[in-house]
This record gives sequence, C-alpha cells and structure tokens, in this order.
Amino acid sequence: MENSIFLATKELTKTYDSITVLQDVSIDFYKGEVHALIGENGAGKSTLCKMLSGAISPASGQIVIEGQTYDGLNPEEAKKLGVGMVYQEFNLVAELSVYENMFIGKELKKGAFLDKKEMIRKAKEVFDNMGVELDVMKTISQLTVAYCQLVEIAKALLENSKLIIFDEPTAPLTNNEVDVLFEIIRRLKEQGIAIVYISHRMDEIFNICDKVTVLRDGQYIITQTIKETSREELIRLMIGRELSSEFPERVANVYKEDEIIMEVENLNTSKIHDISFQLKKGEILGLSGLVGSGRSEIVRAIFGADTIKSGTIKINGEKVTMKSPQDAIKKGVALLPEDRKREGLMLNQSIKLNMTITIIDKLAKGFFVNKKKEQESVEKSIKLFSVKLASVENPISSLSGGNQQKVVLAKWISTGCDILFFDEPTRGIDVGAKKEIYDFLFRLKNEGKSIIIISSEMPEILGLCDRILVMYEGEMMGELDAKEATQEKILTLASGITE
Repeated sequence: MENSIFLATKELTKTYDSITVLQDVSIDFYKGEVHALIGENGAGKSTLCKMLSGAISPASGQIVIEGQTYDGLNPEEAKKLGVGMVYQEFNLVAELSVYENMFIGKELKKGAFLDKKEMIRKAKEVFDNMGVELDVMKTISQLTVAYCQLVEIAKALLENSKLIIFDEPTAPLTNNEVDVLFEIIRRLKEQGIAIVYISHRMDEIFNICDKVTVLRDGQYIITQTIKETSREELIRLMIGRELSSEFPERVANVYKEDEIIMEVENLNTSKIHDISFQLKKGEILGLSGLVGSGRSEIVRAIFGADTIKSGTIKINGEKVTMKSPQDAIKKGVALLPEDRKREGLMLNQSIKLNMTITIIDKLAKGFFVNKKKEQESVEKSIKLFSVKLASVENPISSLSGGNQQKVVLAKWISTGCDILFFDEPTRGIDVGAKKEIYDFLFRLKNEGKSIIIISSEMPEILGLCDRILVMYEGEMMGELDAKEATQEKILTLASGITE
C-alpha cells in the first residue's frame, strides 16, 4: 500500500520588497518518505520551510495538510497540525536539563505545581521510541553536539509531529554521529513520519532519501525518485549549467620548491603536541583528520587565538610571536573560521561594514571614514566575488550562506594578506558557490598566496591540496603528496595507523 500525502504546497509564492524569492512552488510530501530539498543558496529552500513551519506567511498560494487547505500558518498552528522543524542552529538553553528544554512553554502541571515526574517520564518515553539512551536529567551544556541535535528531534516528536524538517542536520556531526542520525531517521520513516531533508551533501541524499526536489532561483525545477537520478544530473539541474569539473585543473606550483613562507617547529598547546611543518609560497596545504584531531587548533594557535605553550613560528625566515589575532594580521596572516556566523561575521551589521571592518583604518580620513574609498572597496569586492545582494546597507544575515562566506573572503583579501587559513570553507554552501570558491582559491595560489585548508570533506582535500598533513588526537601522523594521496591512505593515518 502506497503512503498517502501528509502535506502539499500549492503554488506558494513569497516576495520581499518586490523581489520574488519563491514563485509558484507545488510539492507533495508523503508519509513515511524522506524527501530531499536541494538547490543553491538563495534557491528558496529555507523560505519554503519557514512557510511550512509558520515562521513566515506566503504572498500567495496554499498549504494543504491532510486534505485541509490553509492560506498560511503561524508557528503554533503548524505545531498543532504536526509540522516540526530541526534547525541547523539549536534552540536550546544550556543551563536547563534535557527534559526541561523539551517542555519549555508547555510545562505539565499537577494542580498549582509543575509535574516534574510526568515530564521526565514522557521525555524518557520519546527517547525510548527513538532508540536512544540519554539521561534526561543532564543539562544541555553536558551534551555533545550530536546529542543536542537528538534533543531537538525529541522536542519535535513531543509535539506529535507528523512531518519533520531537517535543515543541514549533519553539518556539525562526525561520521559515526551521522550514522546514528540516519538510523533514527529510518526509524521515524517506519513510523509513518514524513521527513523533509535539506542538505548540500550529495552522498547523504543518495544514502537516506527516497525522493528529491530541486529548486533554482526560487522556482520549482523537478521532483524525482532517488533511483531515477544521479549526482551529475542533480548538480546540472541545481545550477542550470554543466560543471565540467567540480575542482579546477591542478597546475604545478610556479614558485621555487624551496621558497618557504612559513615554518612551524615543535608547536604545543593544550590540545596539539610537537607539530612541525612548512608552508610553501603558492601552495595549498591540507589539514585532514577526524573531528577533534586537532586540525583547527593548529591554525588557531598560529593565528594567536589559542595560547601556545612552546614551539616556534617563522614567517619568511623571521621568528614571530602570535599572542593575539591582531599580531597575526600584522604579519599578513588571515583566518576564515569554521563558524562564520559566530566568529567571522557581525550578523546584525551591514554587508558594507562586514566587508570593510579589517581595513577601516586605511579608509579613515582623520576621525571619519572616506566614503568614496569605502564605496570603491565594497564595489571591488562585490565584483571580485560575485556577491548576490539587494543592498550593501542590508544586514549580513540577509545573505545566503554562500554569499556570507564570500563576504568573509572579501574582508580578508582586502587586507593584502599572504597566508590564509580556511577552516571548513564550504560547509553549508551549495555546489555552485563551492565551485566559485574553489576557482578563487586556485587564483590566490597562482598569485603566490599560501593557503592552509581544513576540510572534513575528503573529495575537497584530495581535489584542492598539493600536500596533505593528517592529524590524530593532537599529533601529526603523516604527510601525503597530492599524487600519492587516496581516501584510504588518509583515513588510515586519521585512525592512528602508521604501518
């Protein structure tokens, strides 16, 4: 017996300031199916899901839930009708327990008092049904990222959700944690729950999803079963053009083999031990390893964000001391952090300010910013990185993830830095934006910039890097040249196996 439709959208349209961000989108979501929603950043995925969860209202069109038609929903209506959402960024209170977070705003009472016992019982019941062992008395601050996500799922199930939207759910997870999440999704599917799955990771879509819908520039393109499509076809449909190659053609380093721009010797922090390596001019050096292996800690220490216990850093043969990021910036070092929203951007400030904050002193004329120079700098960055925006005065939060990352890139490139650290540069970014960033990285390389890339995506490390350093539990396990590197060799070293 075929699954029935739980929710359908009928010609949903949304506009902002006369700009149409979603136009006439009609999709059917079935009970007991995992339905992927894909498209480049800005394609309309988030807008659509926000309408389904009641966060925003459509300009026109309808939402049909179990045969009942609605012109729009508010969040409470959506929850009552069985629509739950697990956001990419968690909405949890760190100081409260798991069960308290699950019952925020809907606490159970026994007379005038909170029925703590019943809330604990129901919380345990939800996790039991998920097949997850978790002490609901623990505070959120005691949980790993993976378990925080499970709490968000449990919150949705507590609302008796019949459709759950997952927004980039695996972005912060390790491979093992992804496997646990997928097992839970399969269990929810067996229970007849409809799943909407937003992801940029093609391997996940083909692993866990039954159907896939492609959106492009706010318009519905196609819905297909996973069995009748391919990765290449989906990429073509997402971007509306063929990608001859996901990665730019690798060219030999045009600079002298012995031209060392940075040398690290016996670097030690609380999390990394005796790290030594060289970075050459015009080279892309990869840092690989499992999450928690110490990859990010290396670049954070060099950048002055983490305290160095011992070791030396040399730039152009000169010993340098990096006690703060300001010290690193003065030496021509830039860091594009993994968490761009929290560490790389000022979300409530304008796009213009985010683009120019690193060079504000150069744009100053006395106590005031030279508006002409500022405008010229911003226009140059927008053109260089093809940033899609309505106005530079809008907050940076109004941009898609890919365009936000381009702004982070722009602000550092404008400083004229020669050494750039990229920590997960394409996380949460669509295929088209990835290709643009890859092309730009190779352009920087050819200009003689020296780059270190940290990435959890193996194809990215293999496709971009000239050399790859592999980490395991804070130690350097080995070095691989691009010509000899394979996924198997990297994973072997990343597992702590050297023979």
